[in-house]
Amino acid sequence: MPQPLPSPVVIITGGSSGIGRCTAGIFARAGWRVGLIARGTPGLAAAADEVRSLGVAVAVAVADVTDSAALLAAAETLEAALGPVSVWINAAGNGVYGRFVDVPEREFRQVTEVTYLGTVNGTRVALSRMRPRNSGTIVNVCSGVVFHGLPLMTSYSGAKAAVRAFGQALRVELAFERSRVRVSTVFPPAVNTPFFAHAISHMGWPARPVPPVYQPDVIARAIFLAARLGRPEMIISGTVSCFALLSRIAPVWTGLVIRRLGVDGQRGPQQTTEAMPTVFAPSENPSGAYGTFGRHARRWSLQVTLRRFFARLSGTGN
Repeated sequence: MPQPLPSPVVIITGGSSGIGRCTAGIFARAGWRVGLIARGTPGLAAAADEVRSLGVAVAVAVADVTDSAALLAAAETLEAALGPVSVWINAAGNGVYGRFVDVPEREFRQVTEVTYLGTVNGTRVALSRMRPRNSGTIVNVCSGVVFHGLPLMTSYSGAKAAVRAFGQALRVELAFERSRVRVSTVFPPAVNTPFFAHAISHMGWPARPVPPVYQPDVIARAIFLAARLGRPEMIISGTVSCFALLSRIAPVWTGLVIRRLGVDGQRGPQQTTEAMPTVFAPSENPSGAYGTFGRHARRWSLQVTLRRFFARLSGTGN
């Protein structure tokens, strides 16, 4: 009897919490073998247990995405345990809140190193595995802030804008060499994850997302779809789609809206737990996929639902 083909492998940076951890569960439920990379051992262990409970193979590796050598070693370890990576997801990121003049240079640089250069490092490692096989998909988790930066998030806005431009340039290079490796960039809205508790705030109040907020499950399902379809860019949620359109056709008006929502929207009723910044060091306790803003967080997106529906009709998604 012919042997069944082994299930594909996904590797996720930032896989111990938030969007990365939720995405691991989505891939696991689809039968994928899952490799997780993060800085903190407790969080990785908890995330691995969660994936393992779904009946699929899982492996973990401790690495900081700002350390390219450690990231390469982590990829080698995970591939040795699971097999060749088919999809690599760059989901690691961090944040510092406050006016640009109030954010110390060291903190600004760290956000850039993790959120932008961490994505670059992860992509470089993924390409080192995929290009020789001329196969694979890289998904970079970006943000809706690329369409108009948010005040009090200058470091994060700049880093995410760089992620988008990096992906655009890289796709052209890969197409020029006729590579079958695909690079997809996804743009989520505000998401209910521990990101805000992990951020440093210089605002005088705790960090919180600008409404509307979505549950990370919505983003994870969209990332899975982006990996399957290999689309160059994918906006997640009608909210971000409208935001992107307005930024293009009415930039002045959009700027006025952002001036109000970008500050006042982060100053609403506080639903946060005690801040546990992880900008420079991982948390000593597992964080999970969800934050403390779930009460009003949206659990689905019409846009993502329709994308999944049409992908199923075409036989490219599930």
